[in-house]
Amino acid sequence: MANHGGQRVFAVSALIILMLVVAGAGFPEAFGNAADAALASVTRLFGWFYLISVFGFVIFLLVLAFSKYGKIRLGPQDSTPSFSFFSWVSMLLAAGFGVGLVFYGMAEPMLHYIEPPYGDVPAETTAAARYAIQYSYFNWGIHQWAAFSVVGLIIAYFQFRKGQAGLVSSVLSSIAAKYPRVRPYAPTLDVFAVVATVMGVATSLGLGVLQLNGGFNAVFGLPESVLWQFVILFVMFLAYMASTWSGLDKGIRRLSNLNMILCIGLMLYVLITGPTVMILETITLGIGDYLQNFLGMSLRISPFTDNTWASNWTIFYWAWVIAWSPFVGTFVARVSRGRTIKEYVFGVLVVPPLLACLWIGVFGGAALHMELNGDVGLAAATEANITVALFEMFERMPFTGVLSVIAMLLIFIFLVTSADSASYIVAQMTDNGSINPPLFKRVIWGVLIAAICLTLIAAGGLTGLQSAAVLSALPFTFILYGMIVVLIRELRADRQAMLTQLYRRHGETPVGADAFEAEALGEQERLRRAPNVINRRINRREGG
Repeated sequence: MANHGGQRVFAVSALIILMLVVAGAGFPEAFGNAADAALASVTRLFGWFYLISVFGFVIFLLVLAFSKYGKIRLGPQDSTPSFSFFSWVSMLLAAGFGVGLVFYGMAEPMLHYIEPPYGDVPAETTAAARYAIQYSYFNWGIHQWAAFSVVGLIIAYFQFRKGQAGLVSSVLSSIAAKYPRVRPYAPTLDVFAVVATVMGVATSLGLGVLQLNGGFNAVFGLPESVLWQFVILFVMFLAYMASTWSGLDKGIRRLSNLNMILCIGLMLYVLITGPTVMILETITLGIGDYLQNFLGMSLRISPFTDNTWASNWTIFYWAWVIAWSPFVGTFVARVSRGRTIKEYVFGVLVVPPLLACLWIGVFGGAALHMELNGDVGLAAATEANITVALFEMFERMPFTGVLSVIAMLLIFIFLVTSADSASYIVAQMTDNGSINPPLFKRVIWGVLIAAICLTLIAAGGLTGLQSAAVLSALPFTFILYGMIVVLIRELRADRQAMLTQLYRRHGETPVGADAFEAEALGEQERLRRAPNVINRRINRREGG
C-alpha cells in the first residue's frame, strides 16, 4: 500500500512538471509574463508575511536550541553524527546555496553599489559600497537558512528519532490521524514538495550553465550559444550520474569536500593577492553593520514609498528559500542524523551564513575596492551581463586564466553536487521517504532534471519557471507553521517520556519531574558513562 502511495506521488508529480515545462517551453514569453505578474502580486500583497515568517523562524530556532530541548538528539539519544563536521558543513553548502553564492557573491554587492537598497544613500559612493556589503550579508545571512533549518530539523527529528518516513506528509500525520478527512490529501504535500524541488533545481542548474558558458566565453572565446550550453549540460549530466551511481557517502560527500577546499583556496588567494587589509576591514565592518541593524533589516518594508527594491531582492529571496526548503531541508535532515538540536541549529543556521559572509566580504570587498579606486568598469560589466561579472574581476588580477578555470571548476562541481543531491532527495520523496531510494529512481529524476533544464534553456523559459517555483512559497509557509506546531507537541511528549523513564529506572515516580527538566536530558545522555550521576543529584535534592 505504501509503495502504491509512492508511485502515485511519482506519477502525479511527473505529470504536473511535464505540463509546466510544456507551457514554459511552448509559450515562454506568455508563460513568463503570467508567472512574473502572479509573483509580483504575491510579493506585493504578502511581502510583509514573508518578512515576519522568516524572522519568526530564526527566533524559533534560536529559542529551541537554547531551551530544555536543545540536548535532544536527531536520532536515538546515544547515537553519534554520521559525518564529520567538515563534511557535514561542506554538504550543507553544496546543497543549500553553493552555486548561487559563486554567481552572486561578487555581483550582488556591485549591483547594490549601483542601485543602493531603498535609495538610502547616493549611488556609486563609499557610502553605497558600505551599504552594499551590509545588505548582501543580510540577504545571504542567517535568514536565508532559516526555512532550510526548520524543515531539516523537523524531518530529521521525525525520521531518525520517531522512525517515520522522511516526508513532509509524515510529519503532519498526527494532524491527519486526528482529522480523518484530511488523510487522503496528505500525499498532496509530497507532490507539492517534489514539483517545487524539481522546478527550483532545474532553474538553478540552468542559471549555472549560463554562467559557465559566460566563463568559457570570457576565458576561451567560446560563443554563448545553445549548442555550447547543451555540451556543458551534457558533461554535467554524465558527472552527476556517476556521482549518483557512487552513492551519498562516496559521491556527494567527496565532491562537497573538494568544493569546500576549492572555495577556501580561492578566497585565500584573492585575500592575499588583493587589498588584504581593506578586505579584512570590509568583512569586520560588514559584520558589525549586519549585527547592529539585524532587527531593522529583518522587518523593513516600504508601505509609504516604492517597495520595488525589497520585492526584487529580500522578499524574493525569502520566497525562494521557502519554496526550495522541502529539497534542501530534506537533504539537510538526511546528513544530520545523530546531532543534538543545539548542534544542528548552530551548524545549519550559523556556520553556512558565516562562510557566505566571508566569501562576499572577500570577493565583493575586492571588487568594490577596484571600482572605487580606479573605476575599472566592473560596475558596468556586472550591470550588462551578471554571468561574466566574476570573470571580469579576475581579468584585473594576476593569473587570470588559472583563477577563471578554478572558478569554473567550482561552479561545475557545485552544480553536479546540487543535481545529484536533488535527484537523491526527489527519489526519496517518491519512494515513501526511503533513506536509500533505489538507483533507478535517482537516475530517472536525474535525467528528467537535465531534460527540463535543456528544454527551458533552448526555449528561453528559465525565468518563467523560476517565478512559478517561487509562487509555491506562499502555501508552503502555512504548511511550515503546521509542522512547527506538531514538532513542539512531539518534543513535549518526548521529554516527558524520557523523564518518566529516567525516574522509573531509579525507582522514582515522575511526579515533580519539572524540577529536574533542565538537567535530566543531559544526564540521560551521560547515563551510559556515569550511571550514578542522577542518583547523586536526586540524593542532594532530597537532602536539601
